[in-house]
Amino acid sequence: QVQLVESGGGSVAAGGSLRVSCAASGYTYSRSCNGWFRQAPGKEREGVAAIDSDGSITYADSGKGRFTISKDNAKNMLYLEMNSLKPEDTAMYYCAARPGGGCRPFFPSLVTRTYNYWGQGTQVTVSS
Repeated sequence: QVQLVESGGGSVAAGGSLRVSCAASGYTYSRSCNGWFRQAPGKEREGVAAIDSDGSITYADSGKGRFTISKDNAKNMLYLEMNSLKPEDTAMYYCAARPGGGCRPFFPSLVTRTYNYWGQGTQVTVSS
């Protein structure tokens, strides 16, 4: 049974940093596509970053230069380090996974239908 559990969200002032984490279980982590998405109230879910099974990484323009995605295959963990946070980064952050396959054919685009499984989300709030 695939499970994704996010943690590490919280409240921070603009310009601050946060790291959100996602603990995965129930599948071969090294052979998977893993991504971060976010959803603000009243808005559609949007992609933030993804890392493919071969280590390829893509970022949405909104996070380039500020966000860093990484994974630890030994620990089955996915991370998103967020720096220079802005109020517009406020959202629920979700990790997503596609076990057993890569992020293609949509990679490097961040597309929700790439992913089969989703976590419950962790809230990130950035105050101005």
